[in-house]
Amino acid sequence: MKYVDLFDEISSVSYPGRGIVTGRSEDGKYAVIAYFIMGRSENSRNRIFLEDGEGIRTKAFDESRMKDPSLIIYHPVRVINDCTIVTNGDQTDTVFDGLKVGKTFEESLRSREFEPDGPNFTPRISGCVLTGKSGFSYSLSILKSDNGDDSQCNRYTFSYEGKNPGKGHYIHTYMGDGDPLPSYEGEPTPVLIKGDLDTFTDAVWDALDDDNKVSLFVRFIDIGTGKYDSRIINKLQ
Repeated sequence: MKYVDLFDEISSVSYPGRGIVTGRSEDGKYAVIAYFIMGRSENSRNRIFLEDGEGIRTKAFDESRMKDPSLIIYHPVRVINDCTIVTNGDQTDTVFDGLKVGKTFEESLRSREFEPDGPNFTPRISGCVLTGKSGFSYSLSILKSDNGDDSQCNRYTFSYEGKNPGKGHYIHTYMGDGDPLPSYEGEPTPVLIKGDLDTFTDAVWDALDDDNKVSLFVRFIDIGTGKYDSRIINKLQ
């Protein structure tokens, strides 16, 4: 697969749903993580990202309008030791708890499957980015139904050494809009990582569909020290 422009790739899909980008900055100094959420329903759009310790959590922007918190209120990002975990659901906690007792990223996710939101059966996408003493590498996972058959969960894990500056991978939940929503297909897309923290953040946000984008989180982590700087953009703030 050829590396493609990340911003073009994001904007080319009408409704990618939730997405994770991991990779290495253009200057080679930073591990790059981006996570965005989109929404079609009022309940999904009524959300913001908030900082929570070293990670973030989702929160209802207007608590009085929240209809169902399941599947939309969770911690998308948590940090344990040298690993920054990023996912599209409460499996962030599953990975955190697994790593804490010595399981691998992949082993931790074996107890989970796609979301119980038929007929979409939204895939669970997850990432684990290692920096600091562990060097730099990252893994991405997708747990999805078998072409819409919810009797079987297909599990895929992809691991990358992340040696090349300006390159990374992008995975999202849906191939576009539809009813039911079509699940992501294939390997994570190889993408080019361009710009510094602020330039990159603004470009990802601008690439997302104006009507459906909800929130974006971006973090640049110094590969040598593990120190980081983050940005959050919420449509409702």
